[in-house]
Amino acid sequence: MLDLNSIDFKDIYITDEAALLQPDRYANAVKRYTDAFAGTGPMAVFSAPGRTEIGGNHTDHQHGEVLAASINKDAIAVTSPREDNLVNILADGFGMTNIALDDLGLREDEKGSTSALIRGVLSGLKNDGFKLGGFDAYITSDVLIGAGLSSSAAFETLIGTIVSGLFNGGSIDPVTIAKTGQFAENAYFGKPCGLMDQMACSVGNLVHIDFADPSNPVVDKVGFDFSKTDYFLCITDTKGSHADLTDEYAAVPIEMKKIASLLGEDVLRQVSLDDILSNIKMLREKAGDRAVLRAIHFVNETRRAKAEADALNNNDIDRFIKLVKQSGDSSFKYLQNVYSNKDVTAQNVSLALALSDSVLGSDEASRVHGGGFAGTIQAFVKKENAKEYQKTMDKVFGEGSCEILSIRKYGGIRVV
Repeated sequence: MLDLNSIDFKDIYITDEAALLQPDRYANAVKRYTDAFAGTGPMAVFSAPGRTEIGGNHTDHQHGEVLAASINKDAIAVTSPREDNLVNILADGFGMTNIALDDLGLREDEKGSTSALIRGVLSGLKNDGFKLGGFDAYITSDVLIGAGLSSSAAFETLIGTIVSGLFNGGSIDPVTIAKTGQFAENAYFGKPCGLMDQMACSVGNLVHIDFADPSNPVVDKVGFDFSKTDYFLCITDTKGSHADLTDEYAAVPIEMKKIASLLGEDVLRQVSLDDILSNIKMLREKAGDRAVLRAIHFVNETRRAKAEADALNNNDIDRFIKLVKQSGDSSFKYLQNVYSNKDVTAQNVSLALALSDSVLGSDEASRVHGGGFAGTIQAFVKKENAKEYQKTMDKVFGEGSCEILSIRKYGGIRVV
């Protein structure tokens, strides 16, 4: 029987407020598991966090550099192994998924579904030579769906962490779990994405990642504690969904790769700003102005992500805030991922950034968060200004839209 009283929730969820919510949440998850899988007692609880992207907006898929962090919102799974080869997962809000381990092939009719993510992760781990086994699981998550906190990456990480914990002695390293999650999302789910989301969720903490060699990304944890600064990390959900925006996301790497190809390279990491500027007439004619602007964003943004990590490692918070501002400015003007061209009357993120500019001081910063086009914005707000900022954002986007989050030190873990 699980002993939930043994869990140090404050260690995982950082703040007293967040920790106080967990005992009831975990107990309810155990009950839901027991109700769904009568006759099998739960054996373990696993957790995988959402993530916040801090720097390197849309650079990972071009082998760039990013700065990201796991947050104290997560997906948790109450689970137990089975004696057969069936994987049965009841995901809160998505219903039951039943998968046989001898049937892990790609299914076109499953693309875009929870089943695709599960089947993809299991297939990827099997292909890598890891042991699989049947299991039952109830999964619940407080990582907002479609709001830029990487709910899908947290889910993928959670499935990989379960397999690692139940059947491989916890030996599957976080980078491998992250790569498997990306494989599941790309090949099985059908969404093009880089590796940043999965890496931040799986590895945990504040991390700088260099994707120059995406098969062997260099992951460095940043030794900085935001809780000891005068700043809060605020994430505002503007209530714009990422659903039906796959074409918008796909256009970003397509256009960036077109610029790289015209310059004789595979990805933009191999291209310099001088390369772009000295060939700009040809690039504009053959790829269009937006593609050129997005390439310029990439070259500067991937450098900026490294500079942000360096600033934090040097405890230079002022330099860091200036770089965050520059990142937000570049994403809006050059990357152009703040609103969708499909409906220019709906500009939730643009409005949130405008409101932020009206409330934040010169020593604070806001920027589009994650993939963009809809969803969330991120702000680093002075603690004395946080309540006023939160009040302003909640007034426009609804009560509870603006949350103060913490960076947690764990990626995917077995809790108990």
